[in-house]
Amino acid sequence: MKKATIHVVDDDQSVRESIEWLIDSVGLNIRTYGSANEFLDNYTEDSLGCLILDVRMPGISGLDLQHILAERGIDLPIVFVTGHGDVPMAVRALKNGAVDFIEKPFNDQVLLDTIQAAVQKHRDRLKQRAELENLQTRYYNLSTREREVMDRVVTGKPNRDVGEELGISVKTVEVHRAKVMEKMQARSIADLVKMAMMMRETGNGKNSR
Repeated sequence: MKKATIHVVDDDQSVRESIEWLIDSVGLNIRTYGSANEFLDNYTEDSLGCLILDVRMPGISGLDLQHILAERGIDLPIVFVTGHGDVPMAVRALKNGAVDFIEKPFNDQVLLDTIQAAVQKHRDRLKQRAELENLQTRYYNLSTREREVMDRVVTGKPNRDVGEELGISVKTVEVHRAKVMEKMQARSIADLVKMAMMMRETGNGKNSR
């Protein structure tokens, strides 16, 4: 299992050192940054972990950094830790996808539990992304005719209707359908439907366009 790295962005050095000591105590990797710009210059995408982020900092604020990461498609889970929080800030942060919003001074165990939850959330995201990429590869390895058959089969159309739409015999549909099941590694039609839905939800596959 890939070891997680916890990124801490806070302009207060004492806070960075305090969180660093806490995270070191549970054996996780940690990287600290004194500003949002420093983080943006050094962060490597797709590394497992989460971001512990202060709200109010000189230059780019924590909430602004959250927006920048979203615009860049970086889905690193964010935990806000701040001594200047208020309800509107918390609502905005959580609505924009933050895992939690914790006020200073924080309880060490609460922060650690939140970090573990955020890391697990990121692990699940990375796993889902890898599965989707694998699924896309299998889909695009289908022939054009096989994709046409699959796109109709997953909507529930019987072989006869699929054949009439494509101008091919039922027997030919059955052959293509069997090839689709084999290449997509689908154990059942229900499994194939789930694959199609997954691609559709992420904007991939013919039915999603």
